[in-house]
Amino acid sequence: MRAAAGLQGAAMAVVKRTAVGLRRATRSSNRATQARRARASTSRIVDALMGLLPFTEEQLHRIFLFIILGVVMAAAWFIASITGFFAFVGAHVAVLAADAGFAVRNVSVTGTERMNEQRVYERVLRQRDMPMPRVNLAAIRSELMELAWVKDARVSRQLPDRLVVDIVERQPHAVLVKPGRMVLIDRDGVELEPVSARAAADRLLISGPGAGRRVGALERLFDAAPALRPQVKAAEWVGNRRWNLTFRTGQVLALPEGEEESASALISFARLDGQNRLLGGKVETFDMRAPPRIYMRIPGRAEQTLGTEEPG
Repeated sequence: MRAAAGLQGAAMAVVKRTAVGLRRATRSSNRATQARRARASTSRIVDALMGLLPFTEEQLHRIFLFIILGVVMAAAWFIASITGFFAFVGAHVAVLAADAGFAVRNVSVTGTERMNEQRVYERVLRQRDMPMPRVNLAAIRSELMELAWVKDARVSRQLPDRLVVDIVERQPHAVLVKPGRMVLIDRDGVELEPVSARAAADRLLISGPGAGRRVGALERLFDAAPALRPQVKAAEWVGNRRWNLTFRTGQVLALPEGEEESASALISFARLDGQNRLLGGKVETFDMRAPPRIYMRIPGRAEQTLGTEEPG
């Protein structure tokens, strides 16, 4: 009896395991079927989208190939840059170029008339024996632009062994009078070099705090009455607000504040001088700071200031 019961239990256990296996197989089959349907659906969607693109399948393969190659090349470039490969190759090429005679042996400088040419050579000759591929033209130009006389500079290679430097000089315009010294300046007020009183004798003298920054404004003032420009010996910027002009006759003209006001006063003075020959006469100072009147001071008549109305 016990043996029969044991056989029955074993049979029931076998039947139970078989049922579980069938269910698992069924679920697996269902999942496989769903996956095939999903892949088929996805394939149809992809095919539909591909059909909308203006490319053939062969063209798309080529595009993807180019993209992959581009990514690979970019990665190779990045790795080479990090490892210093290009620097190594560049240095090796520079050495080969130098061995072949492509190195700085000669320097030609043009455009220098007033400045000390040696100061240009001092900067450029630092490149002597440098392989031509390694010469930094932009750096040389930057160094040359630091020289006061240099307004512009062009640097080029002339293979196999020459550097050519073309300088554009600043043009001296006036002399800036500073405490204890005189400095040559250009139209922009850039200080060029110290000069002696003898060398400054024939140039316009400009003085006063901040006068160097007002050279452009002074030239615009002279443009209002160009006939007077050759007769002006010196210009003083007074109180950071107005000009006193000293003529070659030694006479002084005090102008009012403001660019328009001073230009108008200078035009009026030029007209009066043309009518009455004011320059070269007895008047020592012409004061036009209170337009429309002009006050004239004559030596020996300190207490007899004359005031006359400008002609309309």
